[in-house]
Amino acid sequence: MTKWPKSYPLALLIALMALLPVGVLFSLAQDSAQLFDTHNLRVLGNTISLVVLTIIGSVLIGVPLAFLTAYVQMPFKRFWLILLAAPLALPSYIGAFAMYFSFGRGGEIENILGFSTPPISGLWGSALVMSLYTYPFVMMTTRSSLLSLDASLVNAARTLGLSLGASLWRVVLPRVVNSVAAGALLAALYALSDFGTPAIMGFDTFTRVIFVEYNAFGLSQAAMLSLQLMVIVGLILFIESRIGGAQERPGKHLSLFPARWQRNLMLLATMPVVFMAIVLPLAIFTLWLVREGTGGFELSYAWNSAHASFIAAIVAVLLAIPVAHAAIAGKAGRFMERITYFGFGVPGIVMGTALVYVGLKYLPALYQTLTLLVMAYVLRFIPLAVGSVRSTAENIDSGLVKAARVLGASPREAFIRVTLPLTLRGMIAGAALVFLEAMRELPATLMLGPTGFETLATYMWRVYEAGYFGRAAVPGLLLVLLSGVGLVLMLSGERKAQFTVTEDDRS
Repeated sequence: MTKWPKSYPLALLIALMALLPVGVLFSLAQDSAQLFDTHNLRVLGNTISLVVLTIIGSVLIGVPLAFLTAYVQMPFKRFWLILLAAPLALPSYIGAFAMYFSFGRGGEIENILGFSTPPISGLWGSALVMSLYTYPFVMMTTRSSLLSLDASLVNAARTLGLSLGASLWRVVLPRVVNSVAAGALLAALYALSDFGTPAIMGFDTFTRVIFVEYNAFGLSQAAMLSLQLMVIVGLILFIESRIGGAQERPGKHLSLFPARWQRNLMLLATMPVVFMAIVLPLAIFTLWLVREGTGGFELSYAWNSAHASFIAAIVAVLLAIPVAHAAIAGKAGRFMERITYFGFGVPGIVMGTALVYVGLKYLPALYQTLTLLVMAYVLRFIPLAVGSVRSTAENIDSGLVKAARVLGASPREAFIRVTLPLTLRGMIAGAALVFLEAMRELPATLMLGPTGFETLATYMWRVYEAGYFGRAAVPGLLLVLLSGVGLVLMLSGERKAQFTVTEDDRS
């Protein structure tokens, strides 16, 4: 009889926990009156419209910026890459908050400049915000694929008489279509699961309606809507899993050296995106900070965010260790690992609905406690820790563990003295990712947080609901600062190109 690795039982238990929200939702939705009604169909139409517009917007912005950051040589290239990727790390509700209160009659732009601007709200406002904060998904996946392509085919196309633009369009773009599609589907997933942006923009999508139903004690209807949302999420995840990445062998990189005026024109074209996604929110939050100070803000909100997120990060990493080692041990372990990824695909509003029911029905002692909130964070973000720990553990030389065993160490001692220290870097990186994501989580925190427990994200939501938007300045800036730190950590790991060949379009 084949002996299972010791990590399997615990990994199996964690994988089953990741499936808990779905089982709860099915049970809860049985009391719902009907599967579809006119209202549900309208919400479905709204959600699909937002997803489609987000995909279009993110591709139109992300693909040109991928070419710019991958191929065009310019001063401070690293700075431009970080600046253009920065919206990836910002929660979109920060941008929605700033835009909603900046544009339109009585907005901050009218107050400062004296003229009225069209309001940004509803479907088009939500799609604009989503596009501005999801295009980095497309930009980064496309850029990664572009950097792996061999430039010799472009050189061949040039020698056959094609212009540079035609070469890029007819030779390069078809080879990165899968990467563009993969980034677009990530943008679609974000648009489906985001709660803050459509809620602030006053647009009814699944996430917003689920929250309204929850507040109206319509838990069964909220569960039914959650399941319908998860069907769409599952469909997109399935499509994403069928998209293959670039399979080409790494080759010589293409580098373009445009004239100075061309380079400046390209950078000027990126300014509207940088202004809307980064400069405007920072300016508006800074303006509110100067105008209203720190009134109403308490340091306990930041402490609550950090406290809950820190516990979630530690628990997630501890649970990630057996899952990661099970994934390395065999196929069954890799299947268990894939199940834990399911939690990351569950929108926060859906996870909150499921755990509220669990707390009310089965664990009343845990309802509205920090424990249940941390549980939601862990179930949602444990894949971030698993991926980080597994990628580090896979690179460990197995000979080191064998040497420790030969020298008399028990399996437990070899794990503690050899494997664990060598995976510490991955554990810290995974914990940092979980911490940052938990700090920004909004809907699950709203639904599961203990009474009177305010975090930076929920405080921003409360002041929005109360109309005291100026008080969002401090938590908004703190979240931007923390997100910026996370982005720098993420991009610091990007490998530099090993080969370079120049393609001078002046020649």
